[in-house]
Amino acid sequence: MSIRELRRHVGQLLIAGFDGVSAPVELRAIAREFDLGGAIFFARNVESPDQVAEASYELRMLGRDEPAWVAIDQEGGRVARLRAPFTEWPPMAALGRADDEALVRRFAAALGAELAAVGVTLDFAPVLDVHTNPRNPVIGDRALGDDATRVGRLGRIIIETLQGAGIAACGKHFPGHGDTAQDSHVDLPLVEHAPDRLRAVEFVPFRSAIEARVATIMTAHVLVPALDAERPASLSPAIIDGLLRRELGYEGVILSDDLEMRAVSDRYSVADAAVGAVAAGCDAFLVCSGNHDRQVAALEGIVRATEDGRLALARVEDALRRCRQAKERFLAGEARRPLGRQALAERIGRPDHQAIADEMRQFA
Repeated sequence: MSIRELRRHVGQLLIAGFDGVSAPVELRAIAREFDLGGAIFFARNVESPDQVAEASYELRMLGRDEPAWVAIDQEGGRVARLRAPFTEWPPMAALGRADDEALVRRFAAALGAELAAVGVTLDFAPVLDVHTNPRNPVIGDRALGDDATRVGRLGRIIIETLQGAGIAACGKHFPGHGDTAQDSHVDLPLVEHAPDRLRAVEFVPFRSAIEARVATIMTAHVLVPALDAERPASLSPAIIDGLLRRELGYEGVILSDDLEMRAVSDRYSVADAAVGAVAAGCDAFLVCSGNHDRQVAALEGIVRATEDGRLALARVEDALRRCRQAKERFLAGEARRPLGRQALAERIGRPDHQAIADEMRQFA
């Protein structure tokens, strides 16, 4: 691949946030010049089910050679971008307390059906962090629990069921954000465990996810001195390539968490962080604020780093290949036209879905 060709495809590495309830002109310009890997919905982008369905179709079509992912964080509890009239799910901790595999399967099937109805194709769920620190300010009830085996077993069911409904799943946050006392949105959390402990606890759910052929795994912006004393995990070749890719044998798409989170952005420019993440083994990265200048800077940074040899072209080509393979698996075929208001009303917030949520609330 030449540098000119790279420039036309490098946008496949970006999953972008945006403002408003439809694709802004700046995001369209990025897609035209660089292509676009995907876009992510936040609450600021959600107005109504039919608007989400229309926007999803529009965003998917921005991808040039491959469709763009339409992504979202729809975990349940406090991390859920789609609210009523969509089903409002309790946090995943409720599923861990219930420890009822049939309930987990029914939840994930209903969640997948509602996401598919509005054209979402990638859900950044489930959380696979093992919640062993009660002072953790960011994970808490987002996790399935404090037992690694249970988290792995229930997380695997969520992954398999979501992906069976055609929604690419994402295990997060590798190498584990469950035993931290800081929020990586505002600071760089420290994970002080030895490698043996990480392999025995934190890695267990990720092994289950890998066995389930999870489409994507998201990295954590945490510092793990026992593995890399200098770089956050998202930018660490030892952690991303050495452990996740080589030791655990993960062959899918590795995503960095949002590069504008302060755990990273206080220490690196978005462009440098993007280069570092891809060099470490990430296949795509998130830039979520809707600042399109930063998104362009990240893509330009990848191109420049490849030109001057700081980033191996073969590594970028490998990332593009993995992204393409995931899309061939989940986004093959023509995109379905958006459903109308009445059809959506029959698919979201259904009484049987509400009954599942009510059953979960008994354990919340």
